[in-house]
Amino acid sequence: MPRLPILAATLTMVALPALAAPDVVTDMSPTGALVQEVMGDLGQVHVLLPRAASAHQYTLRPSDARALQGADLLVWMGPELTPWLDKSAANLADRTQQLRLLTVEGTILHQYADSDDGHDDHDSHDNGHDDHDDHHDNDHEGYDHQGIDPHAWLNPQNAAPWLDSIASALAEQDPQNASTYQANAAAAAKRIAALDSTLSDQLAPWSDTSFVVFHDAYSYFTRHFGLKSAVPMSLGDATTPSAARVQMVRDQVQASQAVCAFPEYAHDPALLTTVTEGTNTRTGGQLSPEGAEGENQRYDDILTGIADTLVACFDQ
Repeated sequence: MPRLPILAATLTMVALPALAAPDVVTDMSPTGALVQEVMGDLGQVHVLLPRAASAHQYTLRPSDARALQGADLLVWMGPELTPWLDKSAANLADRTQQLRLLTVEGTILHQYADSDDGHDDHDSHDNGHDDHDDHHDNDHEGYDHQGIDPHAWLNPQNAAPWLDSIASALAEQDPQNASTYQANAAAAAKRIAALDSTLSDQLAPWSDTSFVVFHDAYSYFTRHFGLKSAVPMSLGDATTPSAARVQMVRDQVQASQAVCAFPEYAHDPALLTTVTEGTNTRTGGQLSPEGAEGENQRYDDILTGIADTLVACFDQ
């Protein structure tokens, strides 16, 4: 008889189900790729922003709103990048934990107006301050955008502190898998650091090459890798430029003798054709600050895709 309570307790312990991984929602694919690295096989991240949509202007679908309301954890860059998510994030239930990557300690940030227009060249390992590289000319004028440039995932040095913070957030939700999250984050950070070195070597020969991009999203990439600042067709929110700005950019393209102009995924390339017509500027492949299409995209793929696209046009 005394054994019955012990047996019952044992059966109860065996019958307890394993805790499910937290439900995680992210704003867009670069964030989702980093979170998925940390989660590994323990769960699947829900990314709100479809690939063809603009990170700066979007309306949540009903299915996204439901996923957001049911999330245990929301990981996003912040309202500086996705203002459409700000109100929904503010109205989430207290049970939903939030992690804003642009506020993580150790994140390298710079302002659009750090160097008059946000386009002076900085040392390839800057810390977000105004350490200017004087041998590059600043040809860009007339910018009126202010505040933090939110495209900070294009500096690979930001990956390590973000991965660590993601692992901590997931561990808070799911303590029994904390060691797995921490190990996954450490492995991803090590791999991305190695990629950083590889891309630095790949891009080094092109440090003085002028080029044009669709919108002002690539400054973290160009500064970190020591490239010349790209001439952007549109400002940082990718809105359609005015006729005056189109003429200004055309003048900059001619003055800088830009080698290549790069269209951007899901944006009309016609304006780039307008500003390069009659010049020797070549049209390169499509760039995307958020990476190529595909559900299983890794963070590495985003950086490698940009580097490979640039070099393929530069090296013609």
